[in-house]
Amino acid sequence: MASAVEAAPAKPAMGLFERWLTLWVALCIVAGIALGHAVPGAFATIASAEVAQVNLVVAVLIWLMIVPMLLKIDFGALGSVRQHWRGVGVTLFVNWAVKPFSMALLGTLFLGWLFAPLLPDGQSSSYIAGLILLAAAPCTAMVFVWSNLCDGDPTYTLSQVALNDLLMVVLFAPIVALLLGVASVAVPWATLLISVGLYIVVPVIVAQLLRRSVLASGGQRSLDRLLTKLGPLSLVALLTTLVLLFGFQGEQIVRQPIVIALIAVPILIQVYLNAGIAYLLSRRLGVAWCVAAPAALIGASNFFELAVAAAISLFGLNSGAALATVVGVLVEVPVMLSVVSIVKSTRGWYERAAPAR
Repeated sequence: MASAVEAAPAKPAMGLFERWLTLWVALCIVAGIALGHAVPGAFATIASAEVAQVNLVVAVLIWLMIVPMLLKIDFGALGSVRQHWRGVGVTLFVNWAVKPFSMALLGTLFLGWLFAPLLPDGQSSSYIAGLILLAAAPCTAMVFVWSNLCDGDPTYTLSQVALNDLLMVVLFAPIVALLLGVASVAVPWATLLISVGLYIVVPVIVAQLLRRSVLASGGQRSLDRLLTKLGPLSLVALLTTLVLLFGFQGEQIVRQPIVIALIAVPILIQVYLNAGIAYLLSRRLGVAWCVAAPAALIGASNFFELAVAAAISLFGLNSGAALATVVGVLVEVPVMLSVVSIVKSTRGWYERAAPAR
């Protein structure tokens, strides 16, 4: 397997799709709502294609989203974790001890109480469940882009993402089940475990086997070529999934378009809160800025593809939970670019106050 340094993307950049992801999502909202009204029978047929509560069409699309992203992860990079143990510790603390719980609290505060009169009857708990699923999945692929944009240490970024992906296999289901119980949402354990296996365990195994095979036959260049080819396919699969989601959600959104804005409020607060905690805690511990910057970004962002998949499996295509995870996709790019801007503009302040240890 390639070394951590070799496997780290040297200069990942934002392509056309990534840079304008918010625009594409907005267009998918419009397209999905329009198609949902124009051809409701087609969407009903897609919704009925299920096996063990797993929609087959969406499952294929989600695999096309997730596997290319997991191909970027080299679990061999875990050996370099000790080089940046303070930064790794900060991000693990934020991702697993702060973010899911703060999101559950914010979701309950805003959607379960303050905004409840403005939301469709009986949907608040479903929206909160979607937010919990969003927060329980640390970001995987886009972190490399955010880290590059703020000149973050690529070895740290790779090792941290690899560690988070490994932890997701064992922590995602228990944390989601615990918080859904706290939010008074019935936990369909069988479906939750199927989702973890289908959208975390199996894709991780498939991606790592494929990665090893490609590296063994053609080296890092072959892997880079494969990732370049699969990147657009992954985003097209994401956008197609969003069209389906909004096709089913269209009637509800047309009736109450303010729902999306209200769901976005706790997401935005949570992103800045967790980025701030990670950044300030790193400063307190004397973590080098090139590690603290991606630590803040990893702590703030989410693996929204997994969240969308889990929400669909657990609650259905037309659920409030699925809609809530899609709102996370809608705000991902602009809010993360703003976090990049904040950490870059405060670099001088950070390094004067907290010299690296």
